[in-house]
This record gives sequence, structure tokens and C-alpha cells, in this order.
Amino acid sequence: MSNTIIHKADTRGHANHGWLDSHHTFSFARYYNPERMGFGLLRVINDDIVAGGMGFGAHPHDNMEIISIPLSGSLEHQDSTGNREVIRTNDVQIMSAGFGLTHSEYNHSKSEEVNFLQIWVFPKLKDIPPRYEQKTFKPDDRQNKLQVVVSPEKDGEAVWINQDAWFSLGTLKSGFSEEYKIHKLGNGVYAFVIDGEVEIDGNKLSKRDGLGISEAESFRVEASTDAELLLMEVPMK
Repeated sequence: MSNTIIHKADTRGHANHGWLDSHHTFSFARYYNPERMGFGLLRVINDDIVAGGMGFGAHPHDNMEIISIPLSGSLEHQDSTGNREVIRTNDVQIMSAGFGLTHSEYNHSKSEEVNFLQIWVFPKLKDIPPRYEQKTFKPDDRQNKLQVVVSPEKDGEAVWINQDAWFSLGTLKSGFSEEYKIHKLGNGVYAFVIDGEVEIDGNKLSKRDGLGISEAESFRVEASTDAELLLMEVPMK
């Protein structure tokens, strides 16, 4: 029997700093909820909107896998290992902080907002050399299917993560139905509805709702309307 936990969009933590409007699925910064400390090794899902020309100045990280997925607009990345890149819609960025680095993330536009998901996953191996990767994914490859964009396979089509984790994005038409099969026994999946309405294992979810499902070998994903969905499969311990 699977275990499920649902986090409705309006129960997320919220911080509006003017230049940054952020919703936190799990405890982060000044938002603390002892019952919302993550899902397995998934620690952070932040839904960030950053004003034009603004952003996060240089700050340090270590031993964390940090994934950024722009939903609209573009993000400018710079880090202490010499990377300087612009991340756009349809791109996925991952940074293995490893034994430590500093980085900054700014809105690439001076006038338009950027909305992106910032996701943190605890690493499999600690103190590895810091690493950066980004890839552009064709939207057509996730039309009515689940497109793997993050995986532990170093030579695959997805960006590589230092963890037994798989992320999939889907642009689903109303009526879509598919069984998702867990890649690794013991993993759980956290589903985050970017837009629209979906039903997972009989649970109805709307825009920005989240659902964690564990102790399952598979589950069914159905689109009640046209929808955008992110599935994050991670080890539970």
C-alpha cells in the first residue's frame, strides 16, 4: 500500500521581498514548518519570481544538488568555477555544489520578470568537485509524454545528478493517462503541478499543488485538463 502526502498550493510558505516573490513548498529561510522539511532526499522546491534586473548575489553552497528550471523569462548564472551562462525556458540547469562554490543568479532581463523553480536534492557522494551543466530540451519531446530531464546516467540525454534521482516534465493534454514506474526500488516521487489539473493515484491536484507518493512500484498519472507537470523521483533515505 503506497503512502501519499498532499501539499496544496495555498499552504506553501510565502515571502515577498519586492524584487523577489517566492513560494516555498518546504521549510526555507524564514518559513519553518517541522512537518515540511522535505520529501525523502528532496529538500527544497522554491517557486521564485524575480523582478527585472534583480537577483541573488554571490553566495556559497556545498554538498547539495541544485536544479533550476525556468518557467518564463531567462536567468543569468555565474559561479566561482568560471561558468557564466544564461538559462532560458526549456533549459534545465544543475549545479553539484560538491566541496563548495559560490554562485549568483540574476534576471537576465532588465524589464521583464523571470519565474523559475529552484530545487535542492541531497547528494549521493559528498565532497566531490563542484560541477555545472545545463541542457535545452525540445518541448515536442514532452507533448503528451513524460520527458526525463534529470537522471543519474552520466552519458544520457538528461542532465546528470549526483543522486539516484530522475526528474520528468510533461506537457499533457486533457485525457492523458499513463502509468509511471519507479526507476529504483525504495524511491518515492514528488509531483508538482506547474499548470492545469491532474489526478495522481486518484488524488486531484491543481496548479502549484504538490503530492508525494512513496512505498509504491508504480502509479497512474491522468490529466483532467491540459496540464504542465514535474515529477521528481528521489531516494526516501
